[in-house]
Amino acid sequence: MTREGLVVSEVPPGSAPSRWRFVQRNRLIAALSQATVVVEAGWRSGASITAGEALRLGRDAAAVPGPVTSAGSAGCHRLLREGAVCVTDAAEIAELLAPVGAEPAPERAGVPAEHDGLDPLDLRVFDALPARSVVDVDKLAATAGIARGAVMAALGRLQLRGLAVVGNGRWRRTPRVVRQQPER
Repeated sequence: MTREGLVVSEVPPGSAPSRWRFVQRNRLIAALSQATVVVEAGWRSGASITAGEALRLGRDAAAVPGPVTSAGSAGCHRLLREGAVCVTDAAEIAELLAPVGAEPAPERAGVPAEHDGLDPLDLRVFDALPARSVVDVDKLAATAGIARGAVMAALGRLQLRGLAVVGNGRWRRTPRVVRQQPER
């Protein structure tokens, strides 16, 4: 420690540990860090206290969102509401730590949904189409709440896009093909 390290404390060596000193320690950690990233934290956790201190000190703080039903995500969600940056992968954390003017993290390429780009009418018909059974046009029109003629036109467009198939006058969604995630 004397050659390459650093010891920082607000209390003298040998002081007894106490609960309030952990909060003091968190403030020092936040002050000495370029950024504080919280991956999982309860509402009143030490990690969320450290990130809150970082925000108060003008340091960068980030949090990874989690399920809204998880108590282990409550602290992260609170931090996001209080001004922490939302991060979801290592590239976003690296971007947060990068010097000003550095190249931003590359855009993530998501897998497009099969129904992306459909107009609202076609999307309603597509949503009403069964995936595992077949349906006639009259039943589909009733389910979608759209006139029979408009459903027929939408089915033609869906068929041209490869999203609907017909057999014996009954319609269904085209069986799904598993799409590969594009390489980054």
